[in-house]
Formats: sequence, C-alpha cells, structure tokens
Amino acid sequence: MDMMTLWHLTGWEFAALAFAALLVGFSKTAVSGANTVSLAIFAAVLPARASTGVLLPILIAGDVLAVLTYRRHAHWPTLWRLFPAVAAGVVVGTFFLMWADDEAVGTSIGAILLLMAAVTVWRRRAADRAAQAAVDAEGDPGGRSGRSGPEEITSRAGRIKARSYGVLGGFTTMVANAGGPVMSLYLLSAGFRKLGFLGTSAFFFLIVNTSKVPFSVGLGLIDAESLLLDAALVLFVVPGALLGKWAVSRINQQLFERLVIAATVVGGVQLLVR
Repeated sequence: MDMMTLWHLTGWEFAALAFAALLVGFSKTAVSGANTVSLAIFAAVLPARASTGVLLPILIAGDVLAVLTYRRHAHWPTLWRLFPAVAAGVVVGTFFLMWADDEAVGTSIGAILLLMAAVTVWRRRAADRAAQAAVDAEGDPGGRSGRSGPEEITSRAGRIKARSYGVLGGFTTMVANAGGPVMSLYLLSAGFRKLGFLGTSAFFFLIVNTSKVPFSVGLGLIDAESLLLDAALVLFVVPGALLGKWAVSRINQQLFERLVIAATVVGGVQLLVR
C-alpha cells in the first residue's frame, strides 16, 4: 500500500493523527459526525486512499467503546431495516474503490465532506425547528425514552427513506468512512432522542465498520504497515471516548457543531484543491 509508515511520520504529523484519533473517541460517545474532522486530518497527512484503511480500525475501536457505553439504548427494528440498503451501498463503494486512484478518492472525500457539512447544517436547523415546535405545543421534548423507536419507520414513506439513507450511508462509509452525518440526519429526522440516537448509531457503526474490514483488506487498504500505525494511534481513542462520555450532558453542542462544520469545510476544500 502506498502510504507513509509510522517511522516516516514527522512529530507534527503523528500529533495530528493522534488528535484525530482522540476526536474519533469523542465523537463516538458525544457528538456523532465530529469524526469528519478526523477524516480530513487523516486524508491530509496520509495518501487519501490509504487513509481510509488506517482510519477504519480506529473507528471500530471507538465503536466498541460507544457500544459498551450506550448498549442498552439501541433500537434494533431500525437497525434491521437499514442494514440491507447499507450493504448495497458498501458494495457500490467497493467497486468504486477498485478503479479509483488516489486523486479520485481524495476528490471524492473532499466533495463528500462538503456535502456532509451542508447536511449537518440542514439537520441542526430541522432539529431546532422541531424542538421549538415541541415547546410551542407545551410538550416535553426530552420526555420520550431513547429506547422507543419512531413509529414512522413502519410506514411506506419511512421504509423508502430508510433505504435511501442506507444506500448513501453505505457508499460514503465505504469510500470515505464518512457515513456518520448521513446516518445522524436519518436518526434525528426519524425522531430519536439523545440516548436512543447514541445507542442505535453505536451498534450500527460497529456492525457496518466491522463488515467493511474484509473489503478493505482485499483492496489492500489494510495491511501490516497500516495496522502498526493503528496500534500506535488507537491508544488515543480511549481518552477521547471518556472525555465524550463526561461531556455529553455538559457540552454546548450548538457551538461545537459550528466548529465541526467549519473544520469540515476547510478540510473538504483542502482535499479538492490539493
């Protein structure tokens, strides 16, 4: 695989990757989708195509920690509805990676990042409107249990939406490990509350990311050199996850999402013009 090994990284490059790994842990237990910044950092430090293979085991480590933290809050009917469409998206993404060179992957990641930034803005505004509507109706926006699944997923429109988001999420997660914002938008639009959101997304990404490993190995994106780099970086995922667990009920999420969006846009533009 064409990539820099652990021994070829400068101190600043390793520090950037370590920070990105810490942010992966934080995003898995606090603000889902924040790891798009990690994606941009990995793709900037490493060759874009190889960066997806290095990042995948780090994401899986974060997924394991998230599942251990929020395992009681997953909504399995939603997960089973999503998986077939996600599998189709992963297959499409695998075929894309079979012919795409480093430049094409870098451009694709940059474009996906910018798209996900726009999706995140849309998601936040929609959530704000929904919260205001709940307040206006004198409802309790936090009163529903995170374990309660949204009823709309059983409707025809709900099934179509799940399939659409599933295919896009599978493709983006295979090509760029960037399925987080897509699935975050789906779960929020489906009516999930915080704990249900975190628990369902934790199991979703653990299963999906683990299923991507054979494809990544077959494409040469994961090998002994990439795993050695992962072994050095995965240590930083744990403190990030612990920080996220501590901060999830304290963080000013609106400000943080603005910073994430800004960093994502910068990373996406940098990849497009590189």
